[in-house]
Amino acid sequence: MIPKPYKQMHIDHPELMQAYEAFGKATRESGPLSEREIALVKLGISIGAALEGGAHSHCRKALEAGCTADDLRHVAILTGPTIGFPTMMRARSWVEDVVSKPKS
Repeated sequence: MIPKPYKQMHIDHPELMQAYEAFGKATRESGPLSEREIALVKLGISIGAALEGGAHSHCRKALEAGCTADDLRHVAILTGPTIGFPTMMRARSWVEDVVSKPKS
């Protein structure tokens, strides 16, 4: 599910969005990580940066890349020793927002 604000940016600023998406593609292709590994790293980054929308988005992308719900839960739990228990609990709730949602 692509968020409405993201779709609107494509309408309002198509050239900017093409450049933004090309930058993302170039970063993914610049190294040896698989799509699955990239998805898990990006989820961890989103959690560490306290970006709820980003965490939701990267959970969805990780599932599309072949990750399991348990993989995503593990990423959330791994954040505990580094960024703290309360933040880990918040991360777990963001993961559950996505993995517990009924498939449409």
